[in-house]
Amino acid sequence: MGPAATAFVVFACVFGGALVGVRLRDFLPEDHLSQDTKDVVKLGMGVVATMSALVLGLLIASAKEAYDAQSRAVTQMSANFILVDRLLAHYGPETKEARKQLRGTVALILERIWPRDARKAAQLEPTASAEGFFDEIANLEPKTDAQRSLRERALQLSSDIGQTHWLLVEQTELSIPSPFVAVLILWLAALFLSFGLFAPGNSTVIATMFLCALSVSAAIFMILELELPIGGLIQISSAPLHNALANLSQ
Repeated sequence: MGPAATAFVVFACVFGGALVGVRLRDFLPEDHLSQDTKDVVKLGMGVVATMSALVLGLLIASAKEAYDAQSRAVTQMSANFILVDRLLAHYGPETKEARKQLRGTVALILERIWPRDARKAAQLEPTASAEGFFDEIANLEPKTDAQRSLRERALQLSSDIGQTHWLLVEQTELSIPSPFVAVLILWLAALFLSFGLFAPGNSTVIATMFLCALSVSAAIFMILELELPIGGLIQISSAPLHNALANLSQ
């Protein structure tokens, strides 16, 4: 399931658990609603609440780390594009075609990953034309040691660009295991059920439970969106690649 569908399931389970608790209260014997019973339930749910908070904190930290890693990868790839272009410029005029293809590659990546048409889905997989500049560099015939050194360095950086690009492709799937999320949903549903169990069933309580469930589901949604920083609602910035494009072939 995607982030939106998962968030909806979380909301349904959590708010549904609260409503079940409110309704279940009417069917419980009086001795099940005694102060001693409430204290025991609160103690047990306190443990569940602590575990849920810890898990949510870990998920947020993991999602933020994944988001930052991909953001750094795009920045590094952009810097490598500029470095390859400068190396080719120092190599000599015979790299004109390679530099032209390099600029076209950056423009193509921008259009595929961050399309101007918002209705288009992001496409991360490199195309054959996007990797054509590598062949142009490989076909260069250096005449001096300096040109040979520049060519080897440009090939190395081009290889790093390709590796980074494929790394972005491989990181497009959610890394949070589904059972992990399922257990968290179970804990939250049980926690909200306990809230509803000892709460009066008036509109103020129901509205408060609704807002709390909405907040929890929104938190899960944001966590999952951070895990998908390309093509999702919270996208990493394309500014580094735009800056690289502006500085190529100068």
